[in-house]
Amino acid sequence: MTAALPIRRDVDPASTWDVESVFPDRAAWELAVAGVEAALPAVAAFAGTLAQGPAQLLTCLTAMEALARPFERVWLFASMFAAVDAADAEALAMVDRMRSLGSRVAGATAFYEPEVLAIEAATLRDWVAHEPALGPYAHGFDRLERRRPHVRSAEVEAVFGQISDPFRTASSVHSVLANAELAFAPAVGADGTAHAVAQGTIGALVTHPDRGVRRTAYESYADAHLACKQTMATALAAGIKQDAFFAAARRYPSSVDAALAQTFVPRDVYDNLLAAFRANLPTWHRYFRWRRGALGLDTLHPYDLKAPLTAAPPVVPYAQAVEWIIEGMRPLGDDYVSVMAEGLTTGRWVDIYPNVGKRSGAFSTGSYDTHPFIFMSYNDDIFSLSTLAHEIGHSMHSYYSRRTQPYATARYGLFAAEVASNFNQALVRAWLLEHQQAPAFQLALLEEAFSNFHRYFFLMPTLARFELALHERAERGQPLNADVMNGLLADLFEEGYGDEVVVDRDRDGITWAQFHTHLYSNFYVYQYATGISAANALAERVLGGAPGAVGAYRTFLGAGGSDFPLALLERAGVDMRSRDPVDAAFAVLAEMVDRVAALTATLPEPTG
Repeated sequence: MTAALPIRRDVDPASTWDVESVFPDRAAWELAVAGVEAALPAVAAFAGTLAQGPAQLLTCLTAMEALARPFERVWLFASMFAAVDAADAEALAMVDRMRSLGSRVAGATAFYEPEVLAIEAATLRDWVAHEPALGPYAHGFDRLERRRPHVRSAEVEAVFGQISDPFRTASSVHSVLANAELAFAPAVGADGTAHAVAQGTIGALVTHPDRGVRRTAYESYADAHLACKQTMATALAAGIKQDAFFAAARRYPSSVDAALAQTFVPRDVYDNLLAAFRANLPTWHRYFRWRRGALGLDTLHPYDLKAPLTAAPPVVPYAQAVEWIIEGMRPLGDDYVSVMAEGLTTGRWVDIYPNVGKRSGAFSTGSYDTHPFIFMSYNDDIFSLSTLAHEIGHSMHSYYSRRTQPYATARYGLFAAEVASNFNQALVRAWLLEHQQAPAFQLALLEEAFSNFHRYFFLMPTLARFELALHERAERGQPLNADVMNGLLADLFEEGYGDEVVVDRDRDGITWAQFHTHLYSNFYVYQYATGISAANALAERVLGGAPGAVGAYRTFLGAGGSDFPLALLERAGVDMRSRDPVDAAFAVLAEMVDRVAALTATLPEPTG
């Protein structure tokens, strides 16, 4: 019999995030929405006035912040309901309203960047020098100056803002289809037991000791996406073409150049990552070859990449995971650990377990005026422990950024975002390797590490190459359809896996469709790989007791977006302009292959 997931209303509130801390009820949310709407005309009225002087500019910035902060909060509230139940029609309607409101906010503030750029940079510096209250906005002026050639007139910027809502339709269609309407056949084990396949359970099923469960779960998940491949491909093609449109409209040479410029990351960083990935593929081939032998298999398939190598993988309840994460993060100080512990327990930052309609994946969210929140589907295993450590890394980054920085510089960029999350995983893993000495546990822990590296250091660079190829096709006017997408990704997997993993071209080719938001965030996925590289470098400094390493990292957490991302990371102790951190992360992977090979020589043969 298939084990049933609970419906949302039957989930114990103690294991859900406290959405009531954002607004006590939907009536309060409606009142806040009305307040945002009422503030729009007053902000729009500043158009044409910013050159009057520093006082007027400051007044405008203050009004824009007073609009943006409550808008973030009403958006957060609506999105939280939709994330935990994609079939909640009322929640979906709330999100749709927020998208429309977001377009109106963008339209009302579209005058700002063109008008500020019309003021000479030297004049702005003089204004900042003579008006201390403009100080928090100085870095924003510097960022805007770098984008000067790509900011259009106020009228064009207003149009860009107004079309942001309809331009989100493609990603919305893909997400709703994937999270609310796909039908998954159950996975079936060797004993005939059926297991429910859902967005919240697929992660646990592909780590199941029964190879039949893993295979049928993988097939069910892929086949459900394949059944809708044309719709999903049409949606993704629209998203890719929208990126190309904005790149051209803002006078960038390509979509990738536009995306990197928006995050202030040089093109060399992106190119270095992909070059290092391809150069280090033999390390992955060695790992896959070892895994096939360790499992005693004639052929290794993608559904074997998370197969447990021990007969009884450790069961890690949520409370145990929290305890171990706390211990692993103690090097960052008592205050860090205290805040984190409360958030993971009584603070109800986390929406913990799977339920019917809960979307896939895990993420950290929140707003400047709330505490952070974590979305996940915890499955009582070491993989869920790692995911929780990852997401609380994001959340603590946000916590310290928001409490250290004014609103103007609290938001850190995507390039920095994946550093704190992977840093936490590295510290927690190191603590567990030191303190949990049982060989079976050590092996399970290393398996999780390989799984994490596979996602961030194999799958994400592969998707980055896929994303680049799709954008280049769109820019050349070549067709984008499901067959093109599936074939392209299957080719990349065949190169990445070499001769060590059997690629199912249809089922592996549809992997792109299983990333319901990532590929709609223009050139985001490569930053997982740069993030894990920087994180491992910084974790090594902290664990190795490098002088000032903890303080430098804590300063990074509190720095938010107060400087450009590469500069922030360099002050923390890692230079991402160099390829060295990426190559060093591959060296960590190679060392783990050596370590796990030695461990498996001492353990019984795995089953499944």
